[in-house]
Amino acid sequence: MMKQTDLGGKVVYQIYVKSFQDSNGDGIGDLPGLTSRLDYLAGLGVDYLWLTPIYPSPQRDNGYDVADYCAIDPCYGTMEDFETLCREGEKRGIRIMLDMVFNHTSTAHAWFRRALAGEKKYQDYYIWRDGGPDAPPTNWVSKFGGSAWQYSPEVGKYYLHLFDVTQADLNWDNPDLREELFAVLDFWAGKGVRAFRFDVVNLISKPGTMTDDDKGDGRRFYTDGPRIHEYLRMLNERGFGKYENVVTVGEMSSTSLDNCVGYTRPDRHELSMVFSFHHLKTDYKNGDKWALEENRFGELKKLLTDWQLGMQAGGGWNALFWCNHDQPRIVSRFGDEGQYRVRSAKMLATAIHCLRGTPYIYQGEELGMTNAHFTDIRQYQDVESRNYYNILRGQGLTEAETYKVLGARSRDNGRTPMQWTAGENAGFTTGTPWLGVNPNHDAINAQAALADGDSVLAYYRRLVALRKQSELVQAGEFAPLLAEDERVFGYTRTLNGRTLVVLCNFYGADAPVALPQALCAGAKPILSNIQKRDLTPAMTLAPYEAGVWEV
Repeated sequence: MMKQTDLGGKVVYQIYVKSFQDSNGDGIGDLPGLTSRLDYLAGLGVDYLWLTPIYPSPQRDNGYDVADYCAIDPCYGTMEDFETLCREGEKRGIRIMLDMVFNHTSTAHAWFRRALAGEKKYQDYYIWRDGGPDAPPTNWVSKFGGSAWQYSPEVGKYYLHLFDVTQADLNWDNPDLREELFAVLDFWAGKGVRAFRFDVVNLISKPGTMTDDDKGDGRRFYTDGPRIHEYLRMLNERGFGKYENVVTVGEMSSTSLDNCVGYTRPDRHELSMVFSFHHLKTDYKNGDKWALEENRFGELKKLLTDWQLGMQAGGGWNALFWCNHDQPRIVSRFGDEGQYRVRSAKMLATAIHCLRGTPYIYQGEELGMTNAHFTDIRQYQDVESRNYYNILRGQGLTEAETYKVLGARSRDNGRTPMQWTAGENAGFTTGTPWLGVNPNHDAINAQAALADGDSVLAYYRRLVALRKQSELVQAGEFAPLLAEDERVFGYTRTLNGRTLVVLCNFYGADAPVALPQALCAGAKPILSNIQKRDLTPAMTLAPYEAGVWEV
């Protein structure tokens, strides 16, 4: 695997392929469309493109219900299109990161169909338990709601599905199943792929004995499960670890800091880095995604700081991010969609990109794209959003209140088509887009951003360049600064007697700060989202101001 010293200089760009660029007018983004935009991505300076699943799938869960691990879904193109993408990307110094969904398959996968047909070998690829007609094996709850068990009359047992009923969990205790998955990695490595993202990978190890959970929904029994570290070492040694300079990232559901240190410490030979999501729940009311609350900034600061310090002390490595295909737009969430949209987008980028770890940019984030705020349930495509429209209305919320919640929380906010131009359908497609384009694409689009030297895009380019040029950003030791400040997230990065100071005002009001004189002496302004200025012991940050100085 790639060394952490090298990972510190890399930047990953996530592409939700369905919404990035359509090449054939069917309204769905595809691989040829993505290839046509490689020059734009090379101009941004990114090193890897993480593609959401592009495999054949019934699309019950946006492709995370895989029906064939070693093929391309026709809606995205052909294997030849994928190979062309890889070749053209490499010409520009860009490699492809594929999404590996190894916790479960679609029930449309050949393995599961053969299991239902009575083949014992393939039945053992999944997790089955006995139970009565109306008495599932345990009271575990699916993450999509309802029981985590589904009865199969063909087999006469229940199968486990921690997600949708069409996503049957795989039995990693079966060595033959593991070999099948290692072979999947070999297949894609043979195509030149040297980066993999593993979906909810800390859930793959289930306990042998499964019992009711009298304290929760069952996750405490299978999250960071009993053999998880063993299985990740196998995945490394028998799979991707056979190839040079492979980069891996694991999505970790409800995980712990200690486990994530173990997952990413180099001498453990597991993964390069991990995604954790605790910092993206600080605006949930009582832990409920669908109950709106102002961001608890103090909690956000503490989580970011604790994970930086904890991973650093243990030798682990963070994936740094605000956005992805399951999250609303960060400018709408922790920034300002109005007067300070551009400034707050730059501030949020500064806060995350100067931390210790490897930063991820989600498509459109570099433009300061916002939530769409659809006002008709027919505009929403996400099944979760449609379900919660009915749930919220049933709870007594008015239509206006319900749309306010969806406008803030729906996953469709992050999935609206990429805004390339001010023209029809934002330049995404010549047809009818599968999901409506954000109406503000006339003002927020890549074409306009490329022509503006002070745009959010121009600022992201400078941040990416800073990471590639600065050893302080790549490898400097993190330390919190202004830890008790109620408006400013501040920290330092230190290496070989040099220090980088980062200050970010998360609010739309002035924020006075007091800094140590020794920290300010000789500080050179490196980057600012307003105007570069000197670092002084007593200074006031403007609304949403961000600055970076080197001492």
